Amino acid sequence: MATFSKQPSVFQTPGCAGQAGASAVRSQPDPPESLAPLSPGRVWSRKGPKPSLRHHQPVRGQPLEAAPMAHQNLAQQRLLIKGGKVVNDDRSVVADVYVEDGVVRQVGPNLNPEPPTGLIVLDATNKLVIPGGIDTHTHMQFPFMGSRSKDDFYTGTKAAIAGGTTMIIDFAIPQKGCSLTEAFDTWKSWADPKVCCDYALHVAVTWWSNKVKEEMKSLVQNKGVNSFKMFMAYKDLYMVNDEELYAAFSCCKELGAVAQVHAENGELIAQGAKKMLAMGITGPEGHELCRPEEVEAEATQRAITIANAVNCPLFVVHVMSKSAARVISNARREGKVVYGEPIAASLGTDGTNYWNKDWAHAAAYVMGPPLRPDPSTPGFLMNLLANDDLSVTGTDNCTFDICQKALGKDDFTKIPNGVNGVEDRMSVIWEKGVYSGKMDENRFVAVTSTNAAKIFNLYPKKGRIAVGSDADIVIWDPKATRTISAKTHHQANNFNIFEGMVCHGVPVATISRGKVVYEGGAFNVTAGEGKYVSRPPFPPYVYKRVRQREQVCQPVPVKRAPYTDVVSAASITPK
Repeated sequence: MATFSKQPSVFQTPGCAGQAGASAVRSQPDPPESLAPLSPGRVWSRKGPKPSLRHHQPVRGQPLEAAPMAHQNLAQQRLLIKGGKVVNDDRSVVADVYVEDGVVRQVGPNLNPEPPTGLIVLDATNKLVIPGGIDTHTHMQFPFMGSRSKDDFYTGTKAAIAGGTTMIIDFAIPQKGCSLTEAFDTWKSWADPKVCCDYALHVAVTWWSNKVKEEMKSLVQNKGVNSFKMFMAYKDLYMVNDEELYAAFSCCKELGAVAQVHAENGELIAQGAKKMLAMGITGPEGHELCRPEEVEAEATQRAITIANAVNCPLFVVHVMSKSAARVISNARREGKVVYGEPIAASLGTDGTNYWNKDWAHAAAYVMGPPLRPDPSTPGFLMNLLANDDLSVTGTDNCTFDICQKALGKDDFTKIPNGVNGVEDRMSVIWEKGVYSGKMDENRFVAVTSTNAAKIFNLYPKKGRIAVGSDADIVIWDPKATRTISAKTHHQANNFNIFEGMVCHGVPVATISRGKVVYEGGAFNVTAGEGKYVSRPPFPPYVYKRVRQREQVCQPVPVKRAPYTDVVSAASITPK
């Protein structure tokens, strides 16, 4: 095995939540900061006071004055975003955006909505006005591997809006033999009182029976669920076999849902883990060594093959390797209805960290599937994402602090799997994708918001800035920079896997449901302001092709005359 160079430490303070040194873990909203008017083109970092874009519109003819954040009821807040470049996935245009009652009412040049009194004006000159990000993959307050993820639905969604994400899709995951509906209700009861932005829930299928099939139907028809996730890994915990995959994919197709897979060969991982431990490899490097990228690629190919056999659309979550990405790319070019989701971690860092001499540093990066030690992987995945071989981006945000990770200090198989990203995703993708020249601003909007909205049937309410769309909007400064650090992030963790990364592209203001919830480093949001969003089945973006193929691509019997000749009467005697 090659020796990798030492990386800067991801840790900023010792200790964990609930123990000495935990003061660095942020758990309360930031205090308001100075709200000086923003000069066009001004570049700012996360340190120090942040500027405000905000003005209240007085009676016409009176001068504009800067004003602090107003705590208005959502239905009373009227916003006018002036002078920015409105960026959707298909075009960019300089225009004003008028928002009322949480909905975009007008988009066009030189808007002057009436009445002027009470109107909040946000100056977006020299900024981009983009649809709020949609993170397709989070695990807030997830009970997993003997612990529970640090970010709950409050801290996690608060961090999301600080990073320019206005909707998350989390996962309700039942244990084997347990009710899918009860899992959904449990996750929703956790989320509803805490969320700071809108959310939805995927539901996992961890076993198969007629009861599961009926509950899937009920969740689609009565609970607004249109996606189900199957695990091909985590043997004896969540993993389903090929027969169960076939049944679950068939049910998804019948219900108009999107089938998702965690694609790794769980059997090979189990055997590989035993082998590594027997060799005395107990540290985080064993995690990657027992589940190399061919294990991910094999499962990805198998899932695509099974889904194609039943004409079911497939969504491959957290694409982590070049090999798996190539499988998806090839399948798409063969006409298969499959979508790949790289995550902020796989696009922004790599698995060389597992060989770091500092155990805590190495363990911080443990997730499943693992990051890959090939340092060219992030750039390769970004190229495929830019060119539509891969489709959307999530984070798999599932944070465990170092004391939780230390559950596996003597056995890598016991290190809770999960990393951060919900706050960092948008800036990481802008830095590695747009600033690097791999994609343009329109593709950025597509992969961070629009494509997710289309695949999960949220479009055009989400994922677009247009009349009638939800006012989930981010004012984005493409020239501003920030340095990612656990010292300043809002995720409830004492390390950050992107520690020290300088990112161009910063959210200056985040608007959720028509309300400015984050501006210039200050929050204006309370727990429970976000809402659960139902997602109808049969998303047209996905199912138009599937339905057409059902009509015209079915095999038919060959018409031939019946066989009338002699039939052998010989019988075979068993030995």
